Amino acid sequence: MNNKEKYRAFCIKELGIPIFIKDWWLDAVCGKVGWDVAIVEKGGEIVGCLPYCLRSRKGFKVIYLPKLTQTMGPFIKYPESQKCDTRLAYEKEIFSSLTDQLPEVAHFCQSFNYSITNWLPFYWKGFRQTTRYTYVIESLENLDSIWKNFSANLRNEIRKAEKLVVAKTSSDLDSFYKLNKMTFDRQNLTIPYSFDFIANLDNVCAANNCRRIFFAFDSQNRIHAAIYLIWDSNSAYYLMGGGDPELRNSQAASLLMWEAIKFSATVTKKFDFEGSMIESVERFCRSFGTVQKPYFQIFRTSSKVYKLLNGLREILR
Repeated sequence: MNNKEKYRAFCIKELGIPIFIKDWWLDAVCGKVGWDVAIVEKGGEIVGCLPYCLRSRKGFKVIYLPKLTQTMGPFIKYPESQKCDTRLAYEKEIFSSLTDQLPEVAHFCQSFNYSITNWLPFYWKGFRQTTRYTYVIESLENLDSIWKNFSANLRNEIRKAEKLVVAKTSSDLDSFYKLNKMTFDRQNLTIPYSFDFIANLDNVCAANNCRRIFFAFDSQNRIHAAIYLIWDSNSAYYLMGGGDPELRNSQAASLLMWEAIKFSATVTKKFDFEGSMIESVERFCRSFGTVQKPYFQIFRTSSKVYKLLNGLREILR
């Protein structure tokens, strides 16, 4: 078997692989021929892997982060009871082997899962990083405790919304996409993915039983807001959301997030808001009593021409 075939088999038996690097997710967001994977094996078993998506951008081959994919990066299976220095040496060995297998590209850019706290082996290979943040409820075991950790304003918003709307789940992707697009339209932004793109992704998520779409309806059957939730064995993720700009005062989005958190407690361990570097979004995520989690965006530009063209684009913005 080639690396990709070995990885597909690995994804079936290794339940701890994050959803964003599962083979079926990569098929959906990159295309079945648009991704590959570097692997490290010991004793015939995969102990480290680094999936990556490839595409051509203005004539240059690049490794990129696909749409609606929060993080990628490496995944490691650690031996039991490693000492700290042994673990770091193990990571250096695995990460070095993985990066050596990457194809030659003009530019590499991935965001790593926040569980990857050691990017030093990548630095030694010429990569650079910037730190980004997500916000996580680290345990969903005690919903009463989670509620008490919400800010007072957030609890008031949820109580207000409960009097105005009812939360329901539905597979109505058309209605969800319209609401999602409204959020971008309100900010004079172009929605970065097509309906066909998320329809394909929704189909595979539904087939793998790892998504719910929550809607908030009022007594006139108007939809105030909607959020799209996905999950794996370790965490749920707030993937997308949207709301009607004319109905924002109902605070329906806050209620839906609470409903999604309660549901997530029945299927997984944590809740990841996927974070944001936008100040107003950060404030909303923080109000849920979350823990701020730094994660690394790793990049390397090998082509001087690509670097020059990118620099010119930044200047001309």
